[in-house]
Amino acid sequence: MATNSIAISKNVEATSFWQGAVVVLGRFFFALIFLMAGASHFSRQTIGFAASQGVLLAPIAVPFSGALAIAGGLSVLLGYRAKVGAWLIALFLVPVTLVMHRFWLVQDPMMAQIQMILFMKNVSMLGGALLISQFGAGPFSLDARRSR
Repeated sequence: MATNSIAISKNVEATSFWQGAVVVLGRFFFALIFLMAGASHFSRQTIGFAASQGVLLAPIAVPFSGALAIAGGLSVLLGYRAKVGAWLIALFLVPVTLVMHRFWLVQDPMMAQIQMILFMKNVSMLGGALLISQFGAGPFSLDARRSR
């Protein structure tokens, strides 16, 4: 009987480790796009493109959105106040999606399809951010370490 409980305990520990590792990998992949894209929001080209799309106060709004994306991405990646970081990402995604990917206004069918894909990509990422905002960063995170 004791041997069985030791084997079960080791099995549970191994499962917990791999589940935690998968969550860390998921946080990394999720955060990567916000870290990489957020940095580009400080370039003249990105600010100019946003202005051409009708973004008001683009020289202020675009770098601010980049700061939101980077802060949220780092928060989720490190698992430090990940629920807050996920809300920052959601705050970034909603206006960017609605203003920059208005596929319903595009006349060229190919460009409309591309914009719809980008719109849906952002909606998908918004779903991921909302999940993290409710469930947190998982077991291998600074949040989990802090709560112990």
